[in-house]
Amino acid sequence: MTAKIVISGSGLWKPSHVITNEELVEAYNGYAAKFNQHHAEKIEQGTIEAKPFSSAEFIEKASGIKARYAYVKDGILDIDRMRPKIPERKEGELSHQAEIALNAARIALKEANKPASEIDAVIVSCAYTERYYPAIAIEVQNELGITGFGFDMLVACSAATFALQRAYEMVSAGTAKCVLIVNPELTSPQVNYHDRDSHFIFGDVSTATVVESTDTCKSEHSYEILGTRAITHYSNNIRSNFGYITNSTDADPYGADKYFHQEGRSVFKEVCPMAAKHIIDHLEELQLTPSDLKRWWLHQANLNMNLLISKRILGRQATAEEAPIVLDEYANTASAGSLIAFNLHHKDLQEGDIGVICSFGAGYSIGSLVIKKCAAP
Repeated sequence: MTAKIVISGSGLWKPSHVITNEELVEAYNGYAAKFNQHHAEKIEQGTIEAKPFSSAEFIEKASGIKARYAYVKDGILDIDRMRPKIPERKEGELSHQAEIALNAARIALKEANKPASEIDAVIVSCAYTERYYPAIAIEVQNELGITGFGFDMLVACSAATFALQRAYEMVSAGTAKCVLIVNPELTSPQVNYHDRDSHFIFGDVSTATVVESTDTCKSEHSYEILGTRAITHYSNNIRSNFGYITNSTDADPYGADKYFHQEGRSVFKEVCPMAAKHIIDHLEELQLTPSDLKRWWLHQANLNMNLLISKRILGRQATAEEAPIVLDEYANTASAGSLIAFNLHHKDLQEGDIGVICSFGAGYSIGSLVIKKCAAP
């Protein structure tokens, strides 16, 4: 019998610091008032636009988000700073991103009943990495004492599902027996806390997953990967222009376009039907229908998007059990969102239950894995 490829472990780490909508709004409105007072004359002349004010109710209605975790809270709520105050570490010290990656990785390895010595490939896949090289994945590999190889992947909010697909392919091809995928989403440094329409969107978190074959699996909860699917379609509607070339263009390295920014209405209008069609097409490839699915672990970007996508697929509103929502507590955590939902809502499934992990984000990029609960060992 040919061995199957499974997800055998899942890890979730969250920071100790929480920022509520109310805290964020108080800081933003304080900044907006100060800005408008300082630029009152130019605002009256029409040469500068006044900063609009926000409210916790506006944020929750627009996104479903109530709070978010922050790796470092200090500085974010300071109206004279409005960004986290993360201390620089020396080159010989463990990087911030590797630290949070390791926090989730060790949990995933424990869940998989897998010692690090049995991992031979590490993928760090997320929206941003704090440096260009050496790869954060190689740093994680070194700290865990893993013999093999590691590399970083950047596919914005689809980084986690795309990395899971690469892991599936490596194990299938025999180029790796067991792969550790980590998504250290340290997003807060790329948030423009001066922007009413985006300052509330992201939170920090780290997730990790172990992929291997049933031949080596010793996990109490494992999930056969029935199929993977990925698609990209170029769009400028979600963008961040920060990069090393800024040093040569003489552009403002801290200009608004260097942070995360999006055309929210266009993203909603275009991505929702794309994601729904992607999932339906993926199920059809596997000769499955939406009614065959027990659970949907969708990307956690916006509550209204998830509700619409589920309704397009099911023809009705999905229940909280079918499509669990975690963004109220975690906010948008880039690629980690669907895996947070999976981590918190998978152990109740029974043998043979089928679910889909799906992400969608900048690029546009959409990735999905259809998985089935395996029998306990």
